[in-house]
Amino acid sequence: MKIEKQLQQVLTASRTLNLVENETINKVLLELADEAEKNTNFILAENEKDLSRMEPEDPKFDRLKLSKERIKGIASDIRNVAGLESPVGKVLKETVRPNGLKISKVTVPFGVIGIIYEARPNVTFDVFSLCLKSGNACVLKGGSDAIYSNTAIVSIIQNVLKNNNLDENTVALLPAGREETNEMLRAHGYIDLIIPRGSQGLINFVRENATIPVIETGAGICHTYFDEFGDAEKGREIIFNAKTRRPSVCNALDCLVIHQSRLDELPAFGQRLAESEVIICADEKAYEKLNGNYPGNLLFPATEESFGTEFLSLKMAVKTVESFDEALEQINKNSSKHSEAIISENREHIEKFQKLVDASSVYSNTSTAYTDGAQFGLGAEIGISTQKLHARGPMALEELTSYKWIIEGDGQVRPK
Repeated sequence: MKIEKQLQQVLTASRTLNLVENETINKVLLELADEAEKNTNFILAENEKDLSRMEPEDPKFDRLKLSKERIKGIASDIRNVAGLESPVGKVLKETVRPNGLKISKVTVPFGVIGIIYEARPNVTFDVFSLCLKSGNACVLKGGSDAIYSNTAIVSIIQNVLKNNNLDENTVALLPAGREETNEMLRAHGYIDLIIPRGSQGLINFVRENATIPVIETGAGICHTYFDEFGDAEKGREIIFNAKTRRPSVCNALDCLVIHQSRLDELPAFGQRLAESEVIICADEKAYEKLNGNYPGNLLFPATEESFGTEFLSLKMAVKTVESFDEALEQINKNSSKHSEAIISENREHIEKFQKLVDASSVYSNTSTAYTDGAQFGLGAEIGISTQKLHARGPMALEELTSYKWIIEGDGQVRPK
């Protein structure tokens, strides 16, 4: 195994983290936030090397791009994580048995967490801060698209660790090759958990090839249903925000599902979308309503592939339905179980939507853009879990822990 020595170093570092006090961890994180800001020019120069190799039209370009404002935001998130309560060592359950044994269920770190991600260098900072705060070492496998950015960021992190007398191997960045990815996915005894962040293709590859536990995150095929009882003014603003705020991220709107009785609202919705040059792929009824009321160069007939697609760009689909139940069927059929929303003033419809839509985050009368660890009050996130086992939705500190049973006795032995 080409990376075995590197993984062994991370494993060793993870064990020493169990003895590091939370105050030290917080000190490291606060210093890292300061160093990120101090090294802004260095990070941006390395990021520019990555950007120069990618076409600006690529949907991943915006994810790859860093700026002074984004680095300032990253530093703020790191400080927020430092200010959160440690998730480690919490007593979840405690009991004293009739024989005098004291049995406690206590939260503990996973140990070593492996992250495979694409062109999002901010993830490097987010993952490290969350892993360190939760007592975990991390193995990072970024894509070749962001190799210069990630290398620069990891060098800053490792310098901060060394300055605080912590093992620099608490974080490791693997080479960007495919062979290293395959080895990472089979690193029994070295990595306790793999979390992929990126496209559906990446997530599928990890799920199909990993032989160690995986939590699926990232792919977001997000719908918003404008109900027959929806408020048009709310709908216009919510749809615009969900689609255009940051179209390249996983919580962006991909498909507007609209009740046929509200098709007359489409041209008004389209006015704001047209300002941002959003391409609309509309089904027959929606196309008929938009034709002549939306720029012709931005309006196209939908195909079957238009529905169930994560566009990651200024592009969306519109699907007309005849009933509330048909809307539910359309969403559940094409959802990636990330984030789904309803716009309605009918409380019965809202409650039914919340119960029957199978997604990690279900919204009413607001934008799916809020699916984010910081927005949920979690400080930051390591990803959005779209599965149901262990964690679901934004994964932050609590989701990066497991637990163990601690049993304390005074000479008890179990009778035959």
